[in-house]
Amino acid sequence: MKITEIVCQILRIPNIQAKTASSQDSVLVRVRTDTGLEGVGEADSSPEVVKAIVDAPFSHNIACGLRQLLLGENPLENERLWQKMYRRTMYFGRKAVGITAMAAVDMALWDLKGKAFGQPIHRLLGGKQHDRIRGYASILFGRDGKETRDIARRWVGTGYTAVKFGWEPMGQSEAVDIDLVRGAREGLGDAMLLIDAGCVYDARTALRRAHAFAEYKPEWFEEPLREDDVDGYVWLRDRSPLPIAAGEGECGRESFRELIDKRALDVYQVDLSRCGFTDAAYIRARVEEIGARLCNHCYTSPLTVAASIHWLSTCRDAFVFEDCVEDSPLRHELTVEKVQSVNGWMEVPDRPGLGVTLDEGFVKKYLVAESR
Repeated sequence: MKITEIVCQILRIPNIQAKTASSQDSVLVRVRTDTGLEGVGEADSSPEVVKAIVDAPFSHNIACGLRQLLLGENPLENERLWQKMYRRTMYFGRKAVGITAMAAVDMALWDLKGKAFGQPIHRLLGGKQHDRIRGYASILFGRDGKETRDIARRWVGTGYTAVKFGWEPMGQSEAVDIDLVRGAREGLGDAMLLIDAGCVYDARTALRRAHAFAEYKPEWFEEPLREDDVDGYVWLRDRSPLPIAAGEGECGRESFRELIDKRALDVYQVDLSRCGFTDAAYIRARVEEIGARLCNHCYTSPLTVAASIHWLSTCRDAFVFEDCVEDSPLRHELTVEKVQSVNGWMEVPDRPGLGVTLDEGFVKKYLVAESR
């Protein structure tokens, strides 16, 4: 089997809003072979930047576009191909969008491999340890505590027993922050509350907020600091009354290495559309080795949701699954199969590969750029 074509497609929902939500556009990578099999992957980054990395021509031996590196290769040798991509793109950077582009290719290769062997990806990763995982509705904060309370009631009313609120307008003031968290708790009742600060604090302010929020019993306090402030996370985790979660912006094993080595977090959040299965499997082993917990990050389309549930089901201590509930056609209509919590639970699929099929009518409707 050989790779004969790599198609890169950008999809975009019209009239994108200025908010922190990556379910408004997507870049797909489709790896096709001489046997007719196709694998599909996705990256969560600026689609045009990822596409440029896939499309780039040869510059020199450590600065080469991904398509040129992979044509003619055996797609089943995914570990070797990851190493080849990593080596031949070293000058793109080892912790950023180059890795994200590789992650989309890697996801497609694992999807293709699962289809070739007729097996779900979780079995290729070593086997699932959970048949289902508790899903949490992941959504942005309302404009204030009252609107956040109403949003919380809505999602609990649909069957979720856990909800996460994040990002704006958190960080404007202590009064605003406490109002948001109080409103979330009032709306959730006894359901699990998770708080995502969106990287808005310094370490001392984050510690004050952790103590203030503790009254409302959130399960974790996510990304209170800048993503690069590893020492700040170590300092905060040692003092916080709340578990500290982070990692969604990290791209690959090198990006996670210092966080893991320094035991900076309680919960490590891995995004398959920025890490790919190959590095996510490595990160899983390292995090389990230090006795910390793992969760997925996912705020894009059903492709990444499906990838995430395959991977997270193989994690020994998986306890919740991030289920984006943004009202976006891309989140809910890209695939024929619906990948969403049912009565608050994510079921692990057993279909070959990712277990989802692109809706080609949807792709055609929202396609804004394509290369091959």
